[in-house]
Amino acid sequence: MNSKRHHDQSLKEAIDEMLKTLHLDQKMHEVRLIGSWEKVMGKTVSNRTTQLSMRDKKLFVSLNSASLREELYNERERIVKLLNEEAGVTAVEEIIFQ
Repeated sequence: MNSKRHHDQSLKEAIDEMLKTLHLDQKMHEVRLIGSWEKVMGKTVSNRTTQLSMRDKKLFVSLNSASLREELYNERERIVKLLNEEAGVTAVEEIIFQ
């Protein structure tokens, strides 16, 4: 019975392995990261965010406030760190504010 349990894996592990095999793991990290934007940045920033998209580990953030865009631009390294910590992986390497 112990040998059977040794080969068992959790559903999460099985799904993670499948996503990696199908090369979809990075896309899932991107989806989680975009989904965590409001939690990490707060309601005020989220309300002024008009669009979020990712490509090649770059997060593109469109904002409807020039002053907020400048403020966030100056904090982009800290924001990258916070988002990656929330995602649990290095899902984003750069943020581009538009």
